[in-house]
Amino acid sequence: MALLGNLLKRGISLTNVVRRKKLNPLKLQKKTFAKLIAKARYTEFGQKYHFEEILNTALFEDGKGFYHQYKQFVPIYDYNKIYQEWWQHAVEGKKNVCWPGRVKYFALSSGTSEAASKYIPVTKSMSRAIQKTSIRQILTLGRYQHLPAQLYEKGFLMLGGSTNLNFRGNHFEGDLSGITASQIPFWFQRFYKPGKDIARERDWALKLDEITEQADQWDIGFVVGVPAWIQLLMEKIIAHYKVKNIHDVWPNLMVFCHGGVSFEPYRQGFEKLLGRPISYIETYLASEGFIAYQTHPDAEGMQLVLDNGLFFEFIPFTDENFNADGELISHPQTLMVDEVEEGKEYALLISTCAGAWRYLIGDTVKFVDKKRCEIVITGRTKHFLSLCGEHLSVDNMNKAVELVSQDLGINVREFTVAGISYDTLFAHHWYIGTDDPIDAGVLRDKIDGRLKELNDDYAVERRHALRDIFVTVLPSATFYKWMQAKGKMGGQHKFPRVLKKNLVADWEGFLKSQGIDAELARSEKFEP
Repeated sequence: MALLGNLLKRGISLTNVVRRKKLNPLKLQKKTFAKLIAKARYTEFGQKYHFEEILNTALFEDGKGFYHQYKQFVPIYDYNKIYQEWWQHAVEGKKNVCWPGRVKYFALSSGTSEAASKYIPVTKSMSRAIQKTSIRQILTLGRYQHLPAQLYEKGFLMLGGSTNLNFRGNHFEGDLSGITASQIPFWFQRFYKPGKDIARERDWALKLDEITEQADQWDIGFVVGVPAWIQLLMEKIIAHYKVKNIHDVWPNLMVFCHGGVSFEPYRQGFEKLLGRPISYIETYLASEGFIAYQTHPDAEGMQLVLDNGLFFEFIPFTDENFNADGELISHPQTLMVDEVEEGKEYALLISTCAGAWRYLIGDTVKFVDKKRCEIVITGRTKHFLSLCGEHLSVDNMNKAVELVSQDLGINVREFTVAGISYDTLFAHHWYIGTDDPIDAGVLRDKIDGRLKELNDDYAVERRHALRDIFVTVLPSATFYKWMQAKGKMGGQHKFPRVLKKNLVADWEGFLKSQGIDAELARSEKFEP
């Protein structure tokens, strides 16, 4: 009998009963804010920006006076600004810069648009916050009534970066997933796969090989990771053991916990690898913190983590606050969590227990349930196309690719889009990664048609300034080779959905090295 599993499931269910209470977002965020400010008031950052004064207002005055002071005293930071002014001193080993003490870990993150690595501080407080939120997420499984008690005794495969971190004299650095995996609590070790030895492997291809070799020895119930890499791993395991689907190797696989990118474009190809349906749980774990997670099976979005080391602000993602390149204008409008509206798009600012303050993380979100504080990620502030007013978001792109994949019965593994000048006007050039046979013209017409249905602005501009749409179909491996050339295989790395500025030339140069001329690839003309 699954004695341990029954005990765990019963405890999880009881915990969920205790935790089900009415959410008060403003109260939770004010309390979290006060804790952050109190902790950091004696740092160099806190002293410069009057944290003591802001804290007194937060503790002893009602209303939002504290927030007005915070906005008045503390400027908005993007990565380059906060690194140059503050974080670089922490990287050099200086104490008490933006958070008390010395930062011993830095997550290397390039997101999807920057060529150089970013150094994101991971403090002890942040590590504890991530672990605490991870446990909370596991506890939400009690709301998935169909999951049997036996599941809670199965293996938990986490496919992430190497735990063999680089030591740089005064700190360790590596992928956030590698940092967190290296700090897994002792009680979780018996469930954790691929285990310490394989987790240390830095060579991504070798890591996948080693996991594949041992896969049939593990009884996996949960899989956690970025969809593209999990799909690649499962295909490798299926081919190695010459089976029909992943359930022939892992019969008890019941839950896939995914994050990093929208799962929808991957869903059709992913589910072809399964022997039966499984449950999906979405997470929003960035290098800057564990921001949100799906809390119940029928949730449309993910619930913000309001009471665990993160304070949120929201900038309406409009032309009044951002220019055509997705760059923030001076003095934008900012809102607290109680001031947002459902259905509108916002750029996210966070202040954290790792010493990020009013930090523009670069993601855009939309509230789908304000009472529950549930959001969906709609894209990136700089990952959208609006050459002539088409306002095409990554959310639109993901949905179009998902629908077209269903229409045509194909598996689109990756895709990216570049905005280009065409004649005296504009065009979009799509690069679609699929190993299924498909006519590029048919694919182009389907994508174009779906986008017109999803986005009125796009439909209008297709009759005016957005004169042409081009589609180049590429083998999936082409996208992975580009990632490998950039040193971005595996872990939390994702292929950029939108190519802008230097990335367009970089991508086209890479394609030319593979014998593909982007100019020739868009030489065939399609009319709107």
